[in-house]
Amino acid sequence: MTIRRFVRFAAWTGLALIVFVTLVPIEARPPTITSNNLDRALSFLGMSALFVIAYPRRVLSITVVLFFAAFVIELVQFASKTRHPEFQDAVVKALGVLVGVAAGWFTNYLSRRGAKSL
Repeated sequence: MTIRRFVRFAAWTGLALIVFVTLVPIEARPPTITSNNLDRALSFLGMSALFVIAYPRRVLSITVVLFFAAFVIELVQFASKTRHPEFQDAVVKALGVLVGVAAGWFTNYLSRRGAKSL
C-alpha cells in the first residue's frame, strides 16, 4: 500500500468515525480528556488535513465540502433524541476544517519543496 493510499484510507476512516461518534446516542460517545470544543476542533482539523494531503489538487472542493459538512453533521443530530445540536458546535468544527486544510496544504507545500531540493 502506498503512502497516498494509506492517507486516503485514513481520511475517509476519520470522516466515518466523526459521523459515527456525532450521531450515536450521547451515552455511547467515547470519553475524552479534552474539552468538547477542543475535541471537535482537533477531530475536524486532523480529518481535513488528511483529505488535503491525500487529494492535493482538490483543496478548494475539500474545503467547501467539509466546511458545509460540519454544519450538516451537526444538523443531523436533530434526528437523535439524546443529542442536542448547537450552532456553536458546528462553528468550532468548521474552524477545525479551515485550520486543517491550511495544515494539509502547508504539509504538501513542504513535501514538494523537499522533493525539489533532493
